[in-house]
Amino acid sequence: MTATEEREETPACYRHPKRETYVRCTRCDRYICPDCMRAASVGHQCTECVREGNKTVRQARTVFGGKVSVTPWVTYVLIAINVLVYLGELAKPDLADRLGSLGIGLIGPDGGIFVADGNDYGGFENAGVAYGEWYRLVTSAFVHLLPTEGGFGIAHIIFNMWWLWRLGRPTEEMLGRGRFLALYLLAALGGSVLGYLVDPGMNAVGASGAIFGLTAAYWIFMRRLGQNMYEANRLVLFSLIWLVIAAGFTSWQGHLGGLLAGGAIALAFAYAPRKRRVLVQAGAAAAMLVLLAVLVIVKTSELGGTLL
Repeated sequence: MTATEEREETPACYRHPKRETYVRCTRCDRYICPDCMRAASVGHQCTECVREGNKTVRQARTVFGGKVSVTPWVTYVLIAINVLVYLGELAKPDLADRLGSLGIGLIGPDGGIFVADGNDYGGFENAGVAYGEWYRLVTSAFVHLLPTEGGFGIAHIIFNMWWLWRLGRPTEEMLGRGRFLALYLLAALGGSVLGYLVDPGMNAVGASGAIFGLTAAYWIFMRRLGQNMYEANRLVLFSLIWLVIAAGFTSWQGHLGGLLAGGAIALAFAYAPRKRRVLVQAGAAAAMLVLLAVLVIVKTSELGGTLL
């Protein structure tokens, strides 16, 4: 046999024909070079067989049915969004007035907000959820008080972000990313909606409603799992004390609304039967969203406004 014939008979990688190899994939029996080899329980497999096999592998789930994620990316992204919006507020101070949870009011030429008391103000525009700015119910959870404003100032966002970092990571670990994001947003929306129902003329801002919702959820999940409740009880007790203390100078409606909405969703997520877990959890989240939407529509009708 000549050298040329021997080279022609030498097997080559099916993906890289110029690379000689004598190793075969244990699944498809094709020749594979070192770059295409993937270690298997027996021998090696090619990249295509590994990819195909991964499709049939059941992904690990959290205790409440979500996909397991090592890094709590949703928590980190939420913190990043809040910080970026705050930097935007520093550059454009009227951003909070434009994105706060105002239900009904007037915005002047300079961006300032005034209570709609029925008087005729030249150059002022109707503003608020009742006049089609429904997005305020969500965006208000991502803006915070500026350092120059009364009350907390910059401590407002620092305090909320610390609690989001403290509660968000373990809660996301227990729920998974999708369920955690749904819980957070519904709690934030619940806080804004209760504020709209009770005091539509208030332009509240801050992630506190969502944070109170996470607090309730964390306590429910820890109890459901039979964990040591000492730390969870401390967090809930502190939250309730803060709810009472802050009632005079913050939006207690937002805090209470977030607590109730987040707690209700957490109960559904925690105690959903295993066989119909996804259906029950998704149904509970959808029902909460519909309930909040109906409450907003009814209140808007009472105020003589329109969401469109």
